[in-house]
Amino acid sequence: MGRFIFFTMVVSGVLLMPEMRAQDLQRTHTDRLDFPAGGTLRMPKCIGDVTVEGWDEPVLEITTVKSIKVRGDKTPGIDPKKLDRIEVTPERKGNDVIVRTKFPKFNVLVRPFTGLSDFELEYRIKAPRTAALEIGNQIGEVHINEMTGDIHATDRMGQITVQVVPGSRYSVDARSKLGSIYSDVSGREKKRLKFGHTFITEASGAKTLYLRIGLGDITIFDTPAPVQQ
Repeated sequence: MGRFIFFTMVVSGVLLMPEMRAQDLQRTHTDRLDFPAGGTLRMPKCIGDVTVEGWDEPVLEITTVKSIKVRGDKTPGIDPKKLDRIEVTPERKGNDVIVRTKFPKFNVLVRPFTGLSDFELEYRIKAPRTAALEIGNQIGEVHINEMTGDIHATDRMGQITVQVVPGSRYSVDARSKLGSIYSDVSGREKKRLKFGHTFITEASGAKTLYLRIGLGDITIFDTPAPVQQ
């Protein structure tokens, strides 16, 4: 009888636990800082989804969204306070702006070929369109839109897309170890057996577009022409 009462109390306690609020499951923060003319945005060892959009302001604006994953109707098994231990810190260093990402190792449960983890991190960035980019992503998607400087982007697992500005010229060196490459820019391509894809185009005096992905696809496409009024 005593065991039955104890079990009932435990079950009741679980059922009566309040559901986590939306603000407990997500943190959003925005930083703005001056960007040096002709500078480079560097993002070493980032993780999650990265979107960089070019604009005409001499300012870098970065909004980070940290979220706890909720799978189906399951209550997350991670303490919301751990989101505060995921740190994204932008700093200006000489002619560079470096965005560093720090997170507890026990918050990352990466499983081969699934990319599963117990949190999600999203970077929404606006940068001067002439800035150079160096992005080293671990797992997730990298989207680069309307940037005209040199681009160096790598990703172990996920997807890379680059939307080029009409009239811009690039020397492209894109490779996927396990995936495909699609490009609106003409160039030479080579597929290795059933897996892997290489795409190269050379243009003297052009900007460099260096893209590497381990597992996933790369897409290079043109920006739609503006509608004439």
